[in-house]
Amino acid sequence: MRLKVIRLVILYLFLFITGGLLYLQIIRGNDYFLLSLNNSIRVVPIESRRGIIFDRNGAVLADNRFSFDVAVVPQEAKDKEKLFDYLAQVLKVDKEKLLKTFKRKITASFVPVVVVEDVSREAAIILEENKFRFPGLMVRTDYRRYYPFREISAHVIGYIGKINRSEITQLKEYGYTAQSMIGRSGIERSYDRYLQGQDGGLQVEVNNRGQQVRLLGYKEPVGGQSIGLTIDSRIQQIAMDALQEKRGAVIAMDLETDEVLAMVSYPSFDPNDFVSGQSYKAAGLFHDSSAPLLNRAISGLYPPGSVFKLPIVVAALETGKITPRTSFMCQGFYSLGGRSFGCSHTHGMQDLVQAIAHSCNVYFFNAGLLLGPELISQYARQFGLGSLTGIDLPSEQKGFVPDRLLRKKIKNRQWYKGDTLNFSIGQGDTLVTPIQLLRMMAAIARNSKEVHPHILKTIGSLGVENNSVQEKLEINEKNLETLKLGLREAVQDEEGTARLLAIQGVSVLGKTGTAETSGGRAAHAWFVGFCPLAKTKIVFCVFLEHGGTSYNACAVARQILLKMQEEQIL
Repeated sequence: MRLKVIRLVILYLFLFITGGLLYLQIIRGNDYFLLSLNNSIRVVPIESRRGIIFDRNGAVLADNRFSFDVAVVPQEAKDKEKLFDYLAQVLKVDKEKLLKTFKRKITASFVPVVVVEDVSREAAIILEENKFRFPGLMVRTDYRRYYPFREISAHVIGYIGKINRSEITQLKEYGYTAQSMIGRSGIERSYDRYLQGQDGGLQVEVNNRGQQVRLLGYKEPVGGQSIGLTIDSRIQQIAMDALQEKRGAVIAMDLETDEVLAMVSYPSFDPNDFVSGQSYKAAGLFHDSSAPLLNRAISGLYPPGSVFKLPIVVAALETGKITPRTSFMCQGFYSLGGRSFGCSHTHGMQDLVQAIAHSCNVYFFNAGLLLGPELISQYARQFGLGSLTGIDLPSEQKGFVPDRLLRKKIKNRQWYKGDTLNFSIGQGDTLVTPIQLLRMMAAIARNSKEVHPHILKTIGSLGVENNSVQEKLEINEKNLETLKLGLREAVQDEEGTARLLAIQGVSVLGKTGTAETSGGRAAHAWFVGFCPLAKTKIVFCVFLEHGGTSYNACAVARQILLKMQEEQIL
């Protein structure tokens, strides 16, 4: 009986094994054959060259340079101890660190493992001459991003970095691999898919030990498309030189085309520090209290100070609260509820044009109270304050224009007349970016609702045009001319706040601003203006973070305009 049971068990096991073999070899045999073929084929990616970035005159802003990487092929390296001793000696790198990198990065025995990136030309020559002594040693040529202008155009161009795991998951369908370098900021990020190119690769057959048997195919990588920008590197250099390491930003834009000619932010950084992905200097930038990675031109939020008086002028004229002849007495202060709100000087009797030219706070205190916060907010937003300009750079900030409802909702506070006085001169809760004030001034300068600052000019050989329909501002032209007269007098009047910009041969209109800050720190300094009669009609903004009075911003603007005049750009 027991023997019979054992025989039956053996029979059932035999039938089970036979059935399994039939299923695997006959029913699913073709599927597993195809899988085995696929498992014996490997693809080794070859990265493409990133597209070059040019300025409007053809100067190279971002290029690719040759670099030398040291790699080891695992299946060919017979004496690894001897090999890594030699590498440590030549490259002046710790042997254990090299070995650790090697073991961590092995993916297949036939795929070269890069153990040191971007070695010097001298080291590469030494290793190349001696690689016959060390089977498996390779010196590979590769491309590294290179930024010739370094700090000068860093915030516009941006920088690149190694793709991370979450990004690979999101971008895999677009051809990105684990080895891809992607744009992290600036134009490098905004137009990464054009600059990226298409990777190539080698298709190789391997045996069951993972060793290469033969080469099956080769796909040549396709370089990324070149990109042309509206930026003029000459003006970039002039603007950076004029800032002279002052914290702030300078923007210049073509008044007729909305092409951004220059955008400089300081403190800045060298984007070349990010290329290797191993720079301690680059890592330190993220923790630097001076925020060198912040593009103050589009991402810095600041109170606008007296530049904010321009929408006050328009609102008061358009609603009939004042006329160009309306005058108020300035005694150097305005009293409200036992509190004094100061003015920069005792101006005496001021009409509207004089109040703009002299930036009389008392005049605008009176105008602001006549308007009320709702109308002030309405006209400020009509000029684009509190909203994005849509410039083709990442991380632009919206800013903030307050009103009664928002004050109640955010701070649970009532709105008082004192808040209106502060609001009228660009203080209090109002926050703007320099690019927003530039757009506002451009709208005033050319009487246009449609102002679209942009930096991209060409992709490959194709031009990118601004085809938006130009709509005029919904402002009475006489009121606009009154405002422009005040902006002209700010420069031409002997007591105008921007009289420093009365430059022979250059017509300048504009508005100064000195924005008080908290914590006892120096005020922010502003000048926003335009040159309507120049060879290149420009609108520009100079902002100095904690730069003191607006005189200092005018001094920077003067230096820029004089240099542009000297180089016959204006």
